[in-house]
Amino acid sequence: MAFIREPSVSGTFYPDNPKILKKTIEDYLQNVIFEPSNKEVIGLLSPHAGYIYSGQVAAYGYKAIMGSHYDTVIVIAPSHRSHFEGSATIVKGGYRTPLGVVQIDEELAGEIVSLKTVVWPDIDAHRDEHSLEVQVPFLQVILKNFRLLPLILGSQEPSVFVALVDTLYRSIKKTNRKVLVVGSTDLSHYYPYAEAVRLDTVVKQRLQSYDIEGLQDDFYKGTCEACGTGPILTTMMLSKKLGASYAKVLKYANSGDVSGDRSGVVGYISCIFTINNQRETEKLY
Repeated sequence: MAFIREPSVSGTFYPDNPKILKKTIEDYLQNVIFEPSNKEVIGLLSPHAGYIYSGQVAAYGYKAIMGSHYDTVIVIAPSHRSHFEGSATIVKGGYRTPLGVVQIDEELAGEIVSLKTVVWPDIDAHRDEHSLEVQVPFLQVILKNFRLLPLILGSQEPSVFVALVDTLYRSIKKTNRKVLVVGSTDLSHYYPYAEAVRLDTVVKQRLQSYDIEGLQDDFYKGTCEACGTGPILTTMMLSKKLGASYAKVLKYANSGDVSGDRSGVVGYISCIFTINNQRETEKLY
């Protein structure tokens, strides 16, 4: 039997009842109001905390792809439980959530692994990692038919990002996939509210100007922070290589905005990368 990655944080990070889960996500999406855009979304950044804290921020990015079609969604997420070289994927089987099983894109995964660069089959790296899992229910609600390429980054070295972008790009072109790239990340962790906003604003401004080099410098100088620096930079670089030339930050908030406790907060951001660089006047509320 093919491996099915079972959910590890349903019932804690998000509801384990499928009806409640679907309704929760639909309510978040309903709260996002913006004018339709004709820009084709290639990549997006989405937070990965419990839905009660970050679900509304995540909904902004996912609503931006509503009505779109992708053959495959590549989700790039950081490892919180172990450090290892390169990136771990699952080459066969599926990812289960309370909403059902999403099949792995076995052809694309096989092509990537065959290149033997920085992506290796490793089921164990995926078993208890929440940062990728929490993206999947949103995708299941928004997209009708898609396959999944799950990638857990075990390290945050720039050389890994560059090699991963090249590997993914070559494999996408060879298999002729239309893909969405999702980078899973939270921003600063457990600073007082004002300090968190200051740090996270650096990320926000670099994203808005699609400044990959500047953001990378800021991360390594400590000017700003994110637990998913690798997913952020990989998503930005791969999206650009696939034709994206415009970035738009859709929403920023932190846990203090939800809980009211501003003594130590975690930052969340939603951002999209699109092909059409014609700036529009869509309004976001």
